[in-house]
Amino acid sequence: MKLQEIKNIDVAGKKVFIRCDFNVPVDEYQNITDDRRITSALNTIRYCIDNDCAIILASHFGRPKGTGHEDEYSLKPVAKRLHTLLKTDIIMAKGIVDEETMSMAKELKSGQIMLLENLRFEKGETKNDADFSAKLASMAEVFINDAFGVSHRAHASVEGIAKHFDINSKAAGFLLAKEIEFFHHIVHNPKRPFVSIVGGSKVSGKLEALYNLVPKVDKILIGGGMAFTFLKALGEEVGNSLVEDDLIPEALKIMEEAKKLGVKLYLPVDVIAAEAFNSEAFAKVVASKEIPTGWMGLDIGPASCMLFEEALADAHTILWNGPMGVYEMDKFAKGSFKISHAVAKSYATTVVGGGDTADLIRMTGDEEDMTFISTGGGASLELIEGKVLPGVKALVIE
Repeated sequence: MKLQEIKNIDVAGKKVFIRCDFNVPVDEYQNITDDRRITSALNTIRYCIDNDCAIILASHFGRPKGTGHEDEYSLKPVAKRLHTLLKTDIIMAKGIVDEETMSMAKELKSGQIMLLENLRFEKGETKNDADFSAKLASMAEVFINDAFGVSHRAHASVEGIAKHFDINSKAAGFLLAKEIEFFHHIVHNPKRPFVSIVGGSKVSGKLEALYNLVPKVDKILIGGGMAFTFLKALGEEVGNSLVEDDLIPEALKIMEEAKKLGVKLYLPVDVIAAEAFNSEAFAKVVASKEIPTGWMGLDIGPASCMLFEEALADAHTILWNGPMGVYEMDKFAKGSFKISHAVAKSYATTVVGGGDTADLIRMTGDEEDMTFISTGGGASLELIEGKVLPGVKALVIE
C-alpha cells in the first residue's frame, strides 16, 4: 500500500483544507487539559505555512447533537491554543459551510489560517452527506487528511471530501503518514520477539485484533476486564468480574490457535478484587483462581505484574492497546502503571495504541520513553485488525 503524502504533491501558494483531529479533553471551564492532538498536527500546518498556503483547518470536537451551534462544543479553545503554539492569528469562523464562512474561505490569503467551527454541528458530517462534502471541498484546491483518530470513520470531512480531489491534489499529512507507517511496519515486519499487550474492558472490542495478532506475535499478554472471559473459559471462578459469556467459545478458539502456533499467551495469575465497582470499596489481592463469590477483579495483581514484566524482558517490539485495570481509580491503577513503567524501560520499539492507553501513558509520565504513541484508539485498533481505513483508502496511489 503506497500512500500519497503531502511532501510529494505541490501545495505551494495554494489554498489547503487540512482535516485535523482536535478532539482534545477540556475541564469544566473549557481549558484544554492535554493538547497532544493539537501539537501533533503542527508539522503539517507549519509545512503549509512555509509553502505560502492559505490554510483552512477543520475538526470535530466532542459529541454535539448535530443540530447547530452548541457553546460547550465550540472549537474556540482550540483556536486560542493554536494561536499560542503557532504565534500567529487564527481566524475563527462562526460556522462551517454557511454563506459568511464560505465567503471568508474564498477571501483567505496566503499565510492566513482559518479554523472552521465544529464539523459535527452539521448532521451531514457523520452521515457522509454528498452535498456537505462538496461544499467543504469547494473551499480549497488541495485536501490534506492529518486526522488519524477519525480515519476509520467514513465521514464527510474524511472520506466524502476526498472524492472531489485527484491523487495529486490530496494527500496524507505528516502525522497520518507516520501513524500508518508505524502500524504497517509493526504488524507486518516487526523485530522479534514481538510481544503484544492487550487490555481494556471487553473481548468484543478486541476480538478481530486478537485473531489478527495471534499469527504475528511471539507472546500475547491479556489483562484488563477482558481477561476474565478467558479465565472463565478455562473454568476459573471469577466471581462478579466482567465476563462476556457469549464470547467464551471465541476465547477458547484464540487460546487454541495460540497453542497451535507456539505463541505464548499470558493471563493474570492474581488480581486486585473488590466488593463493588467503587473507589471506596474494600479491595484485596487474590489468586485469579480464587476470586470470592460476589467480588470482582478490577486490576491485575503484583504477581501478574512480575509475570508480565518477565515476559516483556526480551522483547524487541512491543505493541500495547488497552489498560490492565480500572486505571481511572487510584486503587485499581497500580497494575497499569507498573506495566507502563516496564514498557518504558524496555529497549524494544514500543508502540502504544491511542485512546485510554495514550491517556494512561500521560498519567504515568512515561510519554518520552515510548517510541510512538498513537493519536487514535479506534483507528489504531482497526489497523491492527488488518483493515484499510476509509480515510486512508482515499489517499492510496493505485
